[in-house]
Amino acid sequence: MIKIVIAIILLLALISLTSGFFFLIKDGAKSTRLLTSLKYRIGLIVLLIAVVSYGFWSGQLVTHSPWAAIH
Repeated sequence: MIKIVIAIILLLALISLTSGFFFLIKDGAKSTRLLTSLKYRIGLIVLLIAVVSYGFWSGQLVTHSPWAAIH
């Protein structure tokens, strides 16, 4: 379940990134839509970090890296 939430947050951040690029190219200097898109993207990435941290803390996400097995 947590992996689906992470994928949705990443998708929303990607949509915000592409809309910000569109606003950068098409809007004039007086538009604030680029800044609003940046605010949403920063909020989504902070939420993503919190969800991933919770996933590792709760044990729902685990790493399979070779150095993680060394105690």
